[in-house]
This record gives sequence, C-alpha cells and structure tokens, in this order.
Amino acid sequence: MKKKNSIDECIRTNLEQYLADLDGADPVNMYDMVIQCVEKPVLEMAMIRAEGNQSRASEMLGMTRTTLRKKLIAHGML
Repeated sequence: MKKKNSIDECIRTNLEQYLADLDGADPVNMYDMVIQCVEKPVLEMAMIRAEGNQSRASEMLGMTRTTLRKKLIAHGML
C-alpha cells in the first residue's frame, strides 16, 4: 500500500494545482521545471549527509563528482 505522503504523491498533487492555476493555458517546459524544483533539495540533502564531501555525495547520488559539481554550480551551491 502506498503512503499518502509519498514523494510522488506530493509531486502529483502540486502538479495538479499548477495545471489548475494555469486556467486552461498549456504548460511550458513542465519537465524541466519539476527537475529543477526537485534536484536542488536532493543535492542539498546529499551534501549535508556527506558533510560537504563531494566524492561521498556523488556516490550517494549515483553520479560522477564532475556531474555533481556541474549541478552544484548550476544551482548556485558552490
């Protein structure tokens, strides 16, 4: 049984509200918007958990350290 407060349900609920707020207009770049909204807190939590160690954080996230650095820079976290 799926929890009511699962991450996917939270995202779904917020996307439904976002689409309703558009009042019939078509969404633009919805995928990129969601990725940007989700990616930063994931990076923040990994960096906190890794105590700022980018190598450890990149292992937790399943990405290379170079990719992690690029994402941290893109989000203004470095």
